[in-house]
Parts: sequence; structure tokens; C-alpha cells
Amino acid sequence: MKILYHHRVGSKDGQAVHIDEIVGALRALGHEVFVVGPRATQNVEFGADAGVVATLKRHLPGSIYELIELAYNAVAFLRLWRVYLRERPDVLYERYNLNLLAGAWLKRLTGMPMMLEINSPLVLERSQYSGLVYRRLAAWVERKVWRSADHVLPVTNVLANFVRDAGVPSEKITVVQNGVGVEFLSDHINGAEIRRRFGFADGVVLGFTGFIREWHGLDRVIELIAESDPVLNLCCLIVGDGPAISELRRLTVQHGLERRVIFAGLILRNEIVDYVAAFDVALQPQVVPYASPLKLFEYMAMGRAIVAPATPNILEVLTDREAALFDPTDPQAFRRAVKQLCGDANLRMRLGNAAREAIDRHGLTWSSNARRIIALFEELMQHRA
Repeated sequence: MKILYHHRVGSKDGQAVHIDEIVGALRALGHEVFVVGPRATQNVEFGADAGVVATLKRHLPGSIYELIELAYNAVAFLRLWRVYLRERPDVLYERYNLNLLAGAWLKRLTGMPMMLEINSPLVLERSQYSGLVYRRLAAWVERKVWRSADHVLPVTNVLANFVRDAGVPSEKITVVQNGVGVEFLSDHINGAEIRRRFGFADGVVLGFTGFIREWHGLDRVIELIAESDPVLNLCCLIVGDGPAISELRRLTVQHGLERRVIFAGLILRNEIVDYVAAFDVALQPQVVPYASPLKLFEYMAMGRAIVAPATPNILEVLTDREAALFDPTDPQAFRRAVKQLCGDANLRMRLGNAAREAIDRHGLTWSSNARRIIALFEELMQHRA
């Protein structure tokens, strides 16, 4: 099958990981994938932002930036059209982004079957976190694009409800959670070298990976370590960067924990497995209610004991037999869950093994996701035939 893959992601972050993994999995199944996006990210360092686009977003008024997003559709459509004429793809797969109409235009012009991957309700998300000037217009575009697709792939059932509310029939919706690559499924990785590097050899290591915001609540972890019995020898390894880092560093120094709380910063993508392998307890302290967190599946695949909130989207993939789930409405529940795991090595092992088995049981890998996508495309093409 010839697949035209369209996106508007310029940053080298979790979004780029998702794109690279899905494209790679589709190609591994023998399909041709032609990627059309704002720029290639293969040679960009992991963690880099969207370059010129990110600079424009920081410095331009919101009204002008949103108009630029809309104007980009002309550029995107021309790129899609050129690839379409040259390669004559069978199907179109698009990663949804705000104010992005180009894929829907190509689908309408050519009649190609179109599948739309949705990772978040971006009108709601942008309104809450950075603001939208032309909110009504963005909401109209969002509904238009969602309804234009032949099939829609939200990453959680929670997100699927947003799609239904926008008028997309249930029979056109299939939930496809995020996944993991084969590198996270190896039984031959251990974190011994990372633990030695940071002086954690005999400690109980609490770990977190990803973009770090204030609402993640990692300050509670530092406070917990400061108050803990020295016999437990609790340590924390934070991998990633974000706006909350400076305050977390200040807290670490305030409590004199510089040797027990380590900030690894941004690392190469292929090093993530070694760092996660060094965790005894993997932390997902908070989560956006409709998200499918990449880190969660990586923790699961590597058999880590996970602490996560018992929110509906987390409960779609984990039960209390596979993780230490806590009530997010109880301010002390997170601390209790962490303390329980830190003091019980057998419980950590049991939960970690069960989480690893859940990956296999639910098929939460990029390869499985690619097979689901192809099966849906084949159904669409048979129906049209």
C-alpha cells in the first residue's frame, strides 16, 4: 500500500517520536510511506523546539500567529499535491493539528480514503494553556476536519467522546492507544551502569521522564525524600526538561539532597531505555484527562512498578493489579502510594511484571498499531470498491 502521511510537527519531542515510530512500523510491514510535514527532524537533536515557528509563537500576537497557521494550509496543500501527483498514493493518513485543513482539501479533491489520528482536542487545550483569539473559527475548523475523515483514531476512549460530541459517528471511530517500540521490550537491559554513574547502587530509585510542568507535582517527591527514613535510602532521577525544573532544583538544594535527587536533563532518545531500567518506581504523578502518555507505556514495557492517578484514561490500560493507582482528588494519596512501593520490593516486582504482561495482552506496541491502521485502510478501500 502507498500511504501519504501528513503532519505539522516541527519539534523533536514526544510528537516526533509518535510520528517516527508509526511511520517506521508501517514501513516494516512492507508499505511505502511518503511523509509530508513542515520540516525533517531526523538530524535535529531530541528535545529541540519548532525553530522559527516556536520563535514566532513566542513573539507574535496570538491573532497574527493563528492567521499564519491558517495561511500555512496553502503551503501544506501544495506539498501534498506535488507528492500526490508524483507518487499516486492509495490512502492519506494525517496527524490532526489546529487550523490544519490541507489534508481534508486533498481528500475532497482526489477522493482518497483519509484516516485522521487525534492526540488531543486542541481547541480546548490551546484555549486553556496559551489562549485562542479566533476560538470559534478554530472550533469550526476542528469539527470540519474531524467530520471530513473517513475514519478517526483518537488515542483514548475519553478523547473519543470529544470526537463523538463533534458529530463523528461511532462507527467511524477506533481508539488506538500509544505504544512502545521493540527496544523497550528487551529482557537484556538493566540500569546498573546508570545507577553507578549517579551513586544510586543501593538506593530505591524513583524516576520520571518527560516534559516537566508544575502540575506534575514532582515537588512532592522531593519533600517525601527529605522526610523519609534514611534507612530507605530513597533517591530520585528526573529525566527531561521543562518550566518546573528551576523550582525543583531550588527545593533540592534547600533540603540538601543534591546527591539523592539527580536532574539528568535532555538525553538522546536511544538512551531512554537505560535510564528507565534504573528506576525502581516509575512516576506518572498527574496526567491530562484525555491523554495517552508515552512514558506510561515505556514504564509498562520495561516492567517498572508504576505510580499513576486512577483517572479514566489511565484505567483504560492499567488496573490496580498492574500499578499503584491513587485517587487524584486525595492530596495525600500520591505520597502514600509512593511510600508503599518504596518499602515493599516484592510488591514492586509483582506490579512491574503485571504491567509488562499488559503490554502483550493489549497489543500496546507500534507494530500492533500499524497493523490496526492497515486493517482499517483495507476495510475503507474494500467498501469504496
